[in-house]
Amino acid sequence: MTKQIIGLALGAMLFALIDPATAQQPKKVPRIGVLSPVAPPHPNIEAFRQGLRELGYIEGQNIIVEYRYAEGKPERLAPLAAELVRLKLDVIVTNTTPAVRAVKGVTTTIPIVIAAVGNAVEAGLVKSLAKPGGNVTGLSFLDEEIATKRLGLLKEVFPKLSRVAVLRHLTSAKEALDKSKLAAPSLNLQLQVFELERPDEFDKAFEAMKKRRAEALSVLSSAFFSFHGKQLVELATKNKLPAIYEHRGFVERGGLMSYGPHLADLFRRASIYVDKILKGTKPADLPVEQPTKFELFIDLKAAKQIGLTIPPNVLVRADKVIR
Repeated sequence: MTKQIIGLALGAMLFALIDPATAQQPKKVPRIGVLSPVAPPHPNIEAFRQGLRELGYIEGQNIIVEYRYAEGKPERLAPLAAELVRLKLDVIVTNTTPAVRAVKGVTTTIPIVIAAVGNAVEAGLVKSLAKPGGNVTGLSFLDEEIATKRLGLLKEVFPKLSRVAVLRHLTSAKEALDKSKLAAPSLNLQLQVFELERPDEFDKAFEAMKKRRAEALSVLSSAFFSFHGKQLVELATKNKLPAIYEHRGFVERGGLMSYGPHLADLFRRASIYVDKILKGTKPADLPVEQPTKFELFIDLKAAKQIGLTIPPNVLVRADKVIR
């Protein structure tokens, strides 16, 4: 009897020692990937990291983030996407249509969060905004509406404007082009459409704009134009062509104007998608959201360089004026 009591007591003590150890097994630290089409450092990536911190995620403590940068080289997107997928991450965050396609092409199971992309439905990245389906969700802007706004801004800056060149990359912004064509008559504008596919076609396109006496340029949203933004801005300046672009990055490179969604805010909001997915929500059940903030950037030095005066009523609406 004594032996039995001693045995039970030892068993209870052993259980007491083992059970807490089992209960205190360290939680799995979530691992996410960030695929950036551009080189670091980048303010939008920092906005995403800030969003994670606001949600209680501290890198290296309760979350691990793997960063990969294509450094403006589209051909690097696919191998970098494959590299991230091999790490068996919980979520991958990226932006631009080529980058999303690169990741989508190598995984149908890892959730993909879009930080910012133009018309995800038109690009075939999701089935619809309300019900994206599959493993992709995030934030998308309807560039067709923004494109018409850009035309209106050009008209305000240049009231006598009549001939506007519209530059489009062949693989994107078709709906934006169609909407621009519909809006042009109400603004008394004639659109001259120039479509290209490769960077070596830029010079030819600008020569054609000059021959057709284009008075201004609207550049439709495309990752291609962002990748080659420096070349594009330099050609517009060289040809003294007032141009409006999709985001502030072009103006920071010397471009005249940009109008588009506040990209840093979209990247910050992407962290909310990551949080929801890590907590168990499926990407297919998370509707794609649209921008709530937009920004207008103007470079007065670029305006002076091409002999253009920006009206005060436009300057006062700018989020930032570079002087």
